[in-house]
Amino acid sequence: MVKTDFGPPKYLDMMSDLCKRNYGKWKYHEVLDTGTLVHVSESGEKLYTVRAATPRLLHVDTLRAFCDLADKYCGGFFRFTSRHSVEFLIEDEANIEPLKADLHAMGFTPGGVGNTISNMLHTQGWIHCHTPAIDASGIVKSVMDEVYEYYKEAKLPARLRLALACCLNMCGAVHCSDVAIVGVHRVPPKVQDDKVSKMCEIPNVVAACPTRAIRPEPAKKSVVVNDERCMYCGNCYTMCPAMPIFDPKNDGAAIFVGGKVSDARHPAMFSKLAVPYIPNEPPRWPTLVKTIRLLIDVYAKDAKEGERYGEWINRIGWEKFFKVTGLPFTDKHIDDYIFSVPTFRSTATFKW
Repeated sequence: MVKTDFGPPKYLDMMSDLCKRNYGKWKYHEVLDTGTLVHVSESGEKLYTVRAATPRLLHVDTLRAFCDLADKYCGGFFRFTSRHSVEFLIEDEANIEPLKADLHAMGFTPGGVGNTISNMLHTQGWIHCHTPAIDASGIVKSVMDEVYEYYKEAKLPARLRLALACCLNMCGAVHCSDVAIVGVHRVPPKVQDDKVSKMCEIPNVVAACPTRAIRPEPAKKSVVVNDERCMYCGNCYTMCPAMPIFDPKNDGAAIFVGGKVSDARHPAMFSKLAVPYIPNEPPRWPTLVKTIRLLIDVYAKDAKEGERYGEWINRIGWEKFFKVTGLPFTDKHIDDYIFSVPTFRSTATFKW
């Protein structure tokens, strides 16, 4: 195959000889502890995986340190998961504990395997993104500090995946995670008429709005926003820097629960709204962190073994969910989207 200078490299080029020999031939895997997996192939060969959470945004010195560990214990092979954990792929079982010791010395704790909290998937937040309503890294650090015990110890009924998206564009997997935080804007963008014509392509701005809330204003060579139609997504600001949507007093976070990708026991599910709004409280976001802790503690206490968050809610009913968590049910929880009829509850059965 001809090599080119664009696109990702062939994935087989990044695999160890053991992985190549057993590609498509893995028989089963086992969880050895909350930081270690073993995959066993049809030939009997074993590949051990040591997983540790990282903060996603890493200094090059940290990456080089990971490379040094991989050279020392794994023949140079390691990888990152989609939830920002680093995984070292070990062929010699004797290297597992020394690797863990070195990771601990660097400040990285192996964990997130089995019935634990996975490392928290998140977006860029204030450090890089142009449309965030909340920070990402700061909230993730605050939340994971609070629920750290659930990450390193298998104290949950099943796997629990956390996620955070700093705005409604949802680069993070909040729609399919057990407990998720979404940044929400609550006021329409502010149109800077004197700058729109100089900085923005008006047809593109109009077309970018998913609810058709923006129309041209020829007299001003600008645009007008219909506040009643605006869903505060920030797409217009992506197309036009002269329409900022940030508002420190009104921006905040919503919490969604019950999503999952796995088809085990129950088909994949979208997450649903649990808390419509919590204000920004940097640097440690105490109200948001307390609410996340509450949601996890109640689930850990009441769910059956093997039951994911959404499956637990389906079993006890949403009425009981709001009762056991103590969260208020408001008009914001009622889905009034025009095309949401297929998701409406169509039964008279309620679970109190």
